[in-house]
Amino acid sequence: MDLELRHLKVVSAIAEAGSLTRAATGLGLAQPALSAQLKRMERALGGELFVRGPHGVRPTELGELVLERARLLVPAVAELQEEARRFSRRRAAGGGGPVRYRLGGTHGPLLGGLVDRLASACPAASVTTYTSWSSRELAGLVAQGRIDYALTGVCGPSRPPSVAGGAALVWRRVATDPVFVMLPEGHALAACEEVPLEELAGACWTNVPGDGCFAECFAAACARAGFTPEAVYETDTASCVHLVQVGRAVGLCRATFPPTPGLVTRALRGSPLMWRHVLGWHPDSPAAEVAETVLAHARAVHTSAAELSPSYTRWRRLREAAP
Repeated sequence: MDLELRHLKVVSAIAEAGSLTRAATGLGLAQPALSAQLKRMERALGGELFVRGPHGVRPTELGELVLERARLLVPAVAELQEEARRFSRRRAAGGGGPVRYRLGGTHGPLLGGLVDRLASACPAASVTTYTSWSSRELAGLVAQGRIDYALTGVCGPSRPPSVAGGAALVWRRVATDPVFVMLPEGHALAACEEVPLEELAGACWTNVPGDGCFAECFAAACARAGFTPEAVYETDTASCVHLVQVGRAVGLCRATFPPTPGLVTRALRGSPLMWRHVLGWHPDSPAAEVAETVLAHARAVHTSAAELSPSYTRWRRLREAAP
C-alpha cells in the first residue's frame, strides 16, 4: 500500500481525538473499519503508529515522525487546493490578468513602487519580489520561468542582458535618466546646479555593485575628464549613503534618488553617464499577456519618483528652459 494524503489525515485525526472510537465518529467511519485501515498503514510503514491502552491511544516514536510530516503536508496541500480553485475561478470568470506577479529587480526605488501599484490595482493578486545585484541573474530567472518580470537597468545605449541558450526576452524601456552625484551637505560643490566631473578628481567614490558595463563607463568618463578615481567602494545603498554623509566619499546615484538628510544630489555637467531603466519578460509566458500594463505601471512609478526629487525636478526645468 502506498501512503496517500488521506492516510495522513487519518493519522492526524486519531492523534487529535486520542481514541479510535472518537476519531471514527469524527471521520464518519465505523470503528472496526478505522482499525483495519490503521493496521494496513502500520504494515506499510513497518511498525505501530499508536500504542493502545485502556484510556485511548498515544503515538509511538514512528507515529510522532509521521505526525510531524503530516502537520506540514496536510495544510500545505489544502492551501494548494484552495489557491488552485481561486485561480480556476478567476480564469473561468475572465478575471483579466494573472493572479500573481513575480517581480525581480536590482537596487533602487522603482521595484517598491511597482509592488505598491500592482498590489493596489490588483488586490486579489499575489505580488512577490526577488532582488539581485545581477541583471544577468534576473534575466536567467525570467527565461527559466521562476519570475515573471525583471526590472533592471543598463548603462547608456548598452543592450539589456542576454540569456545563455538562446532564450530571447522582450525588453522595453521604462525611462532614461542622467547619473547624478551624491555630495555631503557641506561640500564645496553642493551649491552647484551641475558639478563638473573634473572638479571631483581627488575624491574617493562609492557606488552599488552590478554586472553590467557601468564601472567601465564610469572609468572612461573619468579618463575623459583627465583623472583616475582614487578609490571606488562598491557596497549596498545604505552604506553608500553613510560614506557620503560622513565625508568619506562622493557617490554615484540615479537622478530619482530621494531626498536624504546629510547629503545632496547634483547633476554631472554634460551628463557623461546615463542610466536606462528597462523591464523584461518572456514573450511566451502568461506574463506577456499583461506586460504592457505592468510596463505602464513601471513608467508611472518612475514619473512619481522623479517628481519627488527636488534636484532632478529643478535640473529638468532648467534644461527645458534652456534655448
